[in-house]
Amino acid sequence: MYRTHNCGELRMSDVGQEVTLSGWVQVGRDFGALTFVDLRDRYGITQLVFDSEDDAALCEQARKLGREFVITASGLVRERTNKNANRSTGDIEIEVKSMSILNSSKVPPFTIEEETDGGDDLRMKYRYLDLRRRPLQSNIIFRSKLALETRKFLDSQNFVEVETPFLIKSTPEGARDFVVPSRMNQGEFYALPQSPQTFKQILMVGGFDRYFQIVKCFRDEDLRADRQPEFTQIDCEMAFVTQEEVLATFEGLTKHLFKHTLGVDLPDFPHMTYDEAMRRYGIDKPDVRFDMELTDLNDVAQNKGFAIFDSAELVVGICAKGQAGYSRKQLDALTKWVKRPQIGAKGLVYVKCNEDGTFKSSVDKFYSQEDLKAWADKFGAEAGDLLLVLSGEEEKTRKQMGELRLEMGRELNLMTPGVFKPLWVVDFPLLEWDEDAERFHAMHHPFTSPKKADMERMLNGDHETMKALRADAYDLVINGSEIGGGSIRIHDRALQEKNFKLLGFTQEEAEEQFGFLMGAFEYGAPPHGGIAFGFDRLCAVMNGQSSIRDFIAFPKNNQGRDMMIDAPSGVAKEQLDELGLALNLKEKA
Repeated sequence: MYRTHNCGELRMSDVGQEVTLSGWVQVGRDFGALTFVDLRDRYGITQLVFDSEDDAALCEQARKLGREFVITASGLVRERTNKNANRSTGDIEIEVKSMSILNSSKVPPFTIEEETDGGDDLRMKYRYLDLRRRPLQSNIIFRSKLALETRKFLDSQNFVEVETPFLIKSTPEGARDFVVPSRMNQGEFYALPQSPQTFKQILMVGGFDRYFQIVKCFRDEDLRADRQPEFTQIDCEMAFVTQEEVLATFEGLTKHLFKHTLGVDLPDFPHMTYDEAMRRYGIDKPDVRFDMELTDLNDVAQNKGFAIFDSAELVVGICAKGQAGYSRKQLDALTKWVKRPQIGAKGLVYVKCNEDGTFKSSVDKFYSQEDLKAWADKFGAEAGDLLLVLSGEEEKTRKQMGELRLEMGRELNLMTPGVFKPLWVVDFPLLEWDEDAERFHAMHHPFTSPKKADMERMLNGDHETMKALRADAYDLVINGSEIGGGSIRIHDRALQEKNFKLLGFTQEEAEEQFGFLMGAFEYGAPPHGGIAFGFDRLCAVMNGQSSIRDFIAFPKNNQGRDMMIDAPSGVAKEQLDELGLALNLKEKA
């Protein structure tokens, strides 16, 4: 056999045993009479010892081993004289009696260590080498365990796992679809699903009152560290439920996952309305691991002769406790940060609360010490605190201040690793108005139900009424990351038709794209709702990481390319001919 034990298994209790191990050479060390080799597999590392006095030929063979050679070695487990407390097998070593080289290796293009010298694209090109590294293996193994625990919990709650199709109909609403040409129906295309949304609703109509799947989804959108063109969701739907029942079920799932993978007991999740989240934190996915809430200053900052504030719809700020010592250089850097196009603020005002009770501000010439004290009192600020203030249009400025709050949290190390603060954000707007396109967009998606109190207003209300509609929608947020989102769905044809009309669909467009769903609603559709968790993001957040890439075995880079297999790529003319397609590529602008 190739191995009797793995490379992370042997302990002092195994001393004296004859064993066989197989794995990759991590490193070799030649000390003349003795040669040491660290042998690695996914379970750990075990030190092998070759003694030239016992077998000179075998020792010479060991000296020639290169990094990442695949070998099998047999020998006697013995106690190490110089133990390694940082390694689970650090009390023992193997006195090798025989060895075979199963495969040699080229010199790897980067070091296969916990900390590597390989850049992102290089590591992705040689992903099979990167996957040998302990951090990636730990991430992928964690992902596997999380999937297993998800299935265990949902099975215990009578959910049925149902697979839905990958080749479906294109629906332009939302992100761009990936499209797939049909050979048998030339000139027509499938789309890869952005989510199984309509199928899981159809399953509710079909009588499967509790559905789930851990499913791949596809969106052709610009990429970043927490976004991939293909990603995984824990997708769920339930019939005959209220919003409260959905939240209770998936709060239970979340608690189960943290308990059984991290050993962390989460408390009950607080609920916060969308309006409250935006008012207090400037964002609909607040990180509540630290305070620094937004404070409105209109009543104390306006009508004092400072035109920028006087003309602003909103003057708002945050208080950084104990940070009055910020230097001019640091404040200039923050000002530059908020003026970046990604944030879009026009400037930043500061007030330092000095230890002697006085105030130093970038707008001293417009505000007296008494005025600035009134600001400080609004914040509940104390001597030594720093106030940071923005102004402008209400919605934009609140979001800008929310981003600055997060930046200060990062800069001041207020986001404590290993601390998890989940909450539910509820009562989202049903629709958002797009001034440029002069149309409504769905805040979540077109199938989200308004609150019962708003249903009549949705069917018969005017334009301004539509802006005020609230949805039975909810997001699970953990540490400032949106982990899951869902809603109670529309299950009535008339209400669904009205929502499509509000979103700019003609009756013909709605029927062409979603007629099958509205038709199903005419055959006894039960009340239903659901949620989808971003599985990749959940893995990352639970492990305190910001990028989902290293929790996916074979991810794409920021250009959507698989560097290892060099995809996407061209296809043969014969394939295009079979599909009835010809390329007529436009030049990039």
